[in-house]
Amino acid sequence: MSERFAKKWEERRDEQNFTERVKEAVRPPGPLKPRLDMAVRRIELQVQKLDQAGERFSQRDKSIFARIVDAYTKHDTARANVFANELAEIRKMEKMIMHARLALEQITLRLRTVSELGDVVSTLGPAVGVLRAVKSGMANIFPEAERELGQIGNLLSGIIVDAGQSTGTTINFETANEDAQKILTEAAAVAEQKVKEKFPELPAGIPSVPLGEKTPTETS
Repeated sequence: MSERFAKKWEERRDEQNFTERVKEAVRPPGPLKPRLDMAVRRIELQVQKLDQAGERFSQRDKSIFARIVDAYTKHDTARANVFANELAEIRKMEKMIMHARLALEQITLRLRTVSELGDVVSTLGPAVGVLRAVKSGMANIFPEAERELGQIGNLLSGIIVDAGQSTGTTINFETANEDAQKILTEAAAVAEQKVKEKFPELPAGIPSVPLGEKTPTETS
């Protein structure tokens, strides 16, 4: 019986060879899928860390804002201005964190939709561009996040190379850069709006906190 089974298995495998080759040509082969999933998990972990950092800055924001109000009610404008400058720096970092988080979320959503091998190069190209931009913005705030995002970018670049070799697809850098810039621009606009909605305005007479400045995570 084992011989008959072996013979049928070989016959069936021969019949499936062509079908399997076709399937492998249009979907990520085994080795790429686990690597892609690992990249997504690592990006999601960085999003969680950004959330934790954002909460710490938010608490600091509330504390400084309370001090500004206290100084203002005591007519100590000089002290209020000092705290206002400190608050401006904090809110700038909060905006950068929110911007980075939103951009990384967009990347994970895109990576999770990759179902065909041909999509890998076109999807991961912009993702790598976004990671590089976010990485540069995190350099002065979270060196650990900067290193991790750099490693994730390298992982995705390796997947792009392997996918390109398997399909003969080459990355269109101009399109990838435009797509990455679009993701970053949209994330920046949403981040700025969220910061404005989340944090209260300063009392009249105190210099307003600038929120419209270009963040390091935005590419030129």
